Amino acid sequence: MQPGRDSYPLRDVLAYPPAVLEREDHGIRVGVRYEREWQDGFGARGWKLNHTLADPEIIASTRETGDRIPTSVFVHDVLDHLLSGFAPSGHRAEAMALAQLGERTDSDIRGDYEQMVREDLLAGRVVGESLERFIGPWLLALAHGKKTPAGIIQTLCERMGKDRLVVRLVERFETLGHEGHHHARGSWEVLGLPHAGRASIGLALQKVLSQADTDVQRNDLEQAEAHIRISTHRVSLEVIHPGGRRVFAADVKTP
Repeated sequence: MQPGRDSYPLRDVLAYPPAVLEREDHGIRVGVRYEREWQDGFGARGWKLNHTLADPEIIASTRETGDRIPTSVFVHDVLDHLLSGFAPSGHRAEAMALAQLGERTDSDIRGDYEQMVREDLLAGRVVGESLERFIGPWLLALAHGKKTPAGIIQTLCERMGKDRLVVRLVERFETLGHEGHHHARGSWEVLGLPHAGRASIGLALQKVLSQADTDVQRNDLEQAEAHIRISTHRVSLEVIHPGGRRVFAADVKTP
C-alpha cells in the first residue's frame, strides 16, 4: 500500500495532481517552470518542478553538473526525489534520494552525507522532523535526556568526540538512505518505468535539459512553462513561452 501524499518522507506517486506528475499512455509527464530570476529570496536563474514551487528549501537549478556526477541537481530532483516517491526536501528524504543518486550514477555519496552532518546536524538543524527522531534511539540515549537540539549535539560531542559523532551520523544517513530503496523501486514500477534504467534515463534527461537551458538563455526568456515526458525509450522537454513551443528530445540508450 502506498503512503499518503503528505506522509513524510514517502509519497504516493499516483496521488499527485496532473500539473505535478501524470501518467500517460507511454510514460509520464512532469510539470516544470523556468524563470530568469526567481523571486523566492534566492534570486537564482533556472528550473523548478511544479512540485517544489512552494517549498522554501528548493533553489532553482540549471544544466550545470558537478565534477563527480554527470547529471545536474535538477535531474536529481526529478528522478531521485519525485519519481522515486520522496519528499522534495528534508534530511531523511535527501538521505533516501541521495542513495538513489549514488546507485544511479555509481557514485560515492558519503561526502554529501558528511557535508549535511557538518553544516546542519552539528548545528542542531534537521528539516522535516525533529532532531531526536532523525538521529535514532541509540544516539538519543547517549544525550542523557537533553531536550533541545543544541543540548543534544553538545552532549554527544562531549561524550563521543566531534569526529566520532560525525562518523556515526554519516552512518545514520546511510541507514536511512537504504531504507528508501524498496519504496523507490515500487514508485518507478507503478509509473510504468524501469527502475533499472535510471542511469540511461538520467543521461537522456540531462541532454535535453542542457539543450533547453541553452535555448532559454540564448533567447533571454524571462519565464516559461515546460513539460518533461519520460518513457522507457525516450525523454523530451517541451518549453512553452509567448513566442511558441520548443521541444527537445533524446533517445534513452539501452545499456
